[in-house]
Amino acid sequence: MRDVRFLGFDVFGTVVDWRTSVARELTPFLRRHGLGDLDPAAVADEWRALYQPAMEPIRRGQRDWTRLTVLNRENLETVLGRYLDPRRVAADELAALNRAWERLDPWPDAVAGLTRLKTRFAIGPISNGNVSLMMWLAKYGGLPWDVIAGAEITKTYKPQPQTYIGAANLVGLEPAEVALVAAHNDDLAAARMCGLKTVFIPRRTEHGAGQTSDLEPSQAWDMVAEDFTALAERLGC
Repeated sequence: MRDVRFLGFDVFGTVVDWRTSVARELTPFLRRHGLGDLDPAAVADEWRALYQPAMEPIRRGQRDWTRLTVLNRENLETVLGRYLDPRRVAADELAALNRAWERLDPWPDAVAGLTRLKTRFAIGPISNGNVSLMMWLAKYGGLPWDVIAGAEITKTYKPQPQTYIGAANLVGLEPAEVALVAAHNDDLAAARMCGLKTVFIPRRTEHGAGQTSDLEPSQAWDMVAEDFTALAERLGC
């Protein structure tokens, strides 16, 4: 990590608690539409489960570049279609619910840890989220980014190599001068293949109390820390 100058962060699950936050936003919507017996966390899981499949046609070149905010809206209508006719829901209500992804709570250590890390490193997301989504999410949660990198800049989605390499190019650095900080082993593996340094932060309740994935590092990453505060301590921030 000696040569690292920029820390790039996976966001959904690593920096913010998407599941609890989206479930909170879904709760009043489901009640208004007579679906109060549904578990909002389970519906949030259904929505999130369509995240990777929605990006896959774009990765394969079978669909033109499309922002994540648009994909999220399409996925929302797919999920709601399992329980009601989404055409009976006002467009502005669907749009407001889709903006739940702009109102995700940071994990308790995130803002303080990022603030400390920023004293020594430039920091920013390397996320599949589009720039406007990252901007409003930072505004909502007080995330102190120096720059927004990631998918929309390169018009590729992780784990495509250009998403990581393009982030390094954007900030004028070599890949080895950039570290990806993530709670997902597969994301880190893809970043390592591109020459980035890797930092694993476990988020053992990202998918709820019964989570079985990404509980521990799967490889010898360049650094492992329990949370952002511990990472700042290890990096002398």
